[in-house]
Amino acid sequence: MSYFKISGGQIYDPANGRDGETGDLWIRDGKIVEAPADDVRPDRILDASGLVVMPGGVDMHCHIAGHKVNTARKMRPEEKRRDPAVPRTAVTRSGTLGSTPSTFVTGYKYIGLGYTSAFDAAVAPLAARHTHEEFEDTPCIDKGFFVLLGNNHFAMRAIADKDPARLQAFLGWLLTSAKAYAPKLVNPGGVEMWKQRARGNVDSIDSPVDHFGVTPREIIFETARAGNRLGLPHPVHLHCNNLGMPGNYTTTLASMEALGGYRGHLTHIQFHSYGGGEGDENSFNSKTAVLADYVNSHPNLTVDVGQVLFGPTTSMTGDGPLGYFLHNVYGTKWFSGDTEMESGCGIAPIEYRNKSLVHALQWAIGLEWFLLVNDPWQVAMSTDHPNGGSFMAYPQIIRLLMDRTFRRDMVLAAHPAVRERTLLGDLDREYTLGEIAVITRAGPARMLGLTQKGHLGPGADADITIYTPHENKQTMFELPRCVIKSGQILVDQGDIRQSPLGKTLHVGPSFDPGVEASIREWFDAFYTIRFANYPVGDEYLPHAEQVACRPDK
Repeated sequence: MSYFKISGGQIYDPANGRDGETGDLWIRDGKIVEAPADDVRPDRILDASGLVVMPGGVDMHCHIAGHKVNTARKMRPEEKRRDPAVPRTAVTRSGTLGSTPSTFVTGYKYIGLGYTSAFDAAVAPLAARHTHEEFEDTPCIDKGFFVLLGNNHFAMRAIADKDPARLQAFLGWLLTSAKAYAPKLVNPGGVEMWKQRARGNVDSIDSPVDHFGVTPREIIFETARAGNRLGLPHPVHLHCNNLGMPGNYTTTLASMEALGGYRGHLTHIQFHSYGGGEGDENSFNSKTAVLADYVNSHPNLTVDVGQVLFGPTTSMTGDGPLGYFLHNVYGTKWFSGDTEMESGCGIAPIEYRNKSLVHALQWAIGLEWFLLVNDPWQVAMSTDHPNGGSFMAYPQIIRLLMDRTFRRDMVLAAHPAVRERTLLGDLDREYTLGEIAVITRAGPARMLGLTQKGHLGPGADADITIYTPHENKQTMFELPRCVIKSGQILVDQGDIRQSPLGKTLHVGPSFDPGVEASIREWFDAFYTIRFANYPVGDEYLPHAEQVACRPDK
């Protein structure tokens, strides 16, 4: 029975109330354990004296696998020519960079930053098998994905029929069949409306969806209720309607209210926090304060930011009409996908410029969210990778949050509208290391219901990142001293020493199997594949871990 001891580090473990105290950690069989008896000697000791010790990072919203990511890789060959390939080593394989790195490089770059878990935020059920295959090609980190539901015909029909039991059973069946982690609503009802009449924006979340007679409000509430009743660790992940549109904050506020007090998560909230009139760029402004006040008074709500960083990237989303909108605005290449009766997809290149009025405001609005939400446990770091920027920019965001002088210099270098139409220039708040540990680790893990992640207490996965303190926090977080995954040192002084495959995390909620008869009938009538071929078999997940659901009594 071997022990691994990390001794004398400055431990930041917010979930267990540790805020920089010097202490030790003991690891056995890939888990954090209580310190053994005094006469037990560890088989290995890592001296962390003077170093900062945190749980491994958890990225709760990114796009790293599946058909849309693979399409983006193929449609951006110019990035592969521009960025040098990552060479093969004795323990790693070669791969490509760009805004959508290859599977291998995605794993290497995450672990190199000290992130040990990441969740793809939008996978069509029909693409689940492909996504799991790519996960098996993404080393070093644990993975999971959210399955698209907000424009699914079967779900909307169950809602229209006022049959919450059928919706709940279908949701349980869908998550189990896809081996997914959580339900994802993207522009609920809006993608279906765009398919029908070339309009994906909604005048109100109470506007009915053509041919279904349901509203986005009903889709949001009924899915949240079903997810909470199933006891899902992450009941609903909501991408609101009207993403990116001036004046969309009213839709976002209505969507928060539509959850009806149920626990729910609003994603890339920066893109949903705009004032102004539709089509009027000059009226574009921040409404973060109004929305953050609502979040501050509603503990059932959590958000991730979707921070914009200046530079080129690729927009990819299950929000097909948004992809088309960006294509028209920027005149770039464009890909659109319609996944049978389940969802849509849009991909388009984009470049954020600090002198652009809209882009500068988007950058500032994201930072406002971090600084205006009072409780860091309610806000998680994300760039909606790669939509707002690469996950590799997280260290820069950390510096912006911890260093107000650096932040003010960036504000002065941006479009002057940032100072006129946002509160950012007047916000003095600086994050502490403990708060950074919350928004990058402990908070996302709690939001996802991952009891074994994001903390360093007994029973937690031994996913640990050790940093060398530095006055420049971007420098500190760009290059961890050491990264430990499941008790093994994978990164040491920036070099990858091992590259094992991580686990795929998914749920398997209990549901009424009687729903399968109506689902089978639906498949026979409308689908191009057979019902029996739809669910993902266990053979696609050789490194899986099922996370427990806790249904309502």
